[in-house]
Amino acid sequence: MALNEYNKKRDFSETPEPIGRKKKDHKKLIFVVQRHQARQLHFDFRLEADGVLKSWAIPKGPSMNPAEKRLAIMVEDHPLDYAGFVGEISAGNYGAGDVEIWDHGTWEPKAKFSDIRKALSGGLIEFTLHGKILKGEFALVEFENSTAKNGWILVKARDKYALDEEYHAEEIPGRG
Repeated sequence: MALNEYNKKRDFSETPEPIGRKKKDHKKLIFVVQRHQARQLHFDFRLEADGVLKSWAIPKGPSMNPAEKRLAIMVEDHPLDYAGFVGEISAGNYGAGDVEIWDHGTWEPKAKFSDIRKALSGGLIEFTLHGKILKGEFALVEFENSTAKNGWILVKARDKYALDEEYHAEEIPGRG
């Protein structure tokens, strides 16, 4: 998805969000998870790739429990500057509500990752997160479902960071 979709959805004279411009990737790829209290609370999971942030809305937030697979709806690409965005999107604007950073860090693809478009079209992205909260191996897996446009599932791998208890993103102490 191009940043023109991101820009089309926003009136930058009314929203503090950064204008969408593609940038060169960092030496270490970044990720961010933003807690977004919009019409409904959700968590925006973003991975840097190809000069933008590839983005998924996760209604229940990410989980560190491999048994808890989380719905992740792919949304429009966001500019890299969005990784630091915190603030209120005023009423009447797309995505109106409060945005805060829930977690951030760097990420590495599990396999050779020369073309994000190829990985996305293949429906599987395996990666390692190095965040304050989210650590270890994860995968995004696309699924076919007539009720979910751009539906993916975010899954935590069973590794040394995995937890076995029920995981609630809203109850993480010292998050951010």
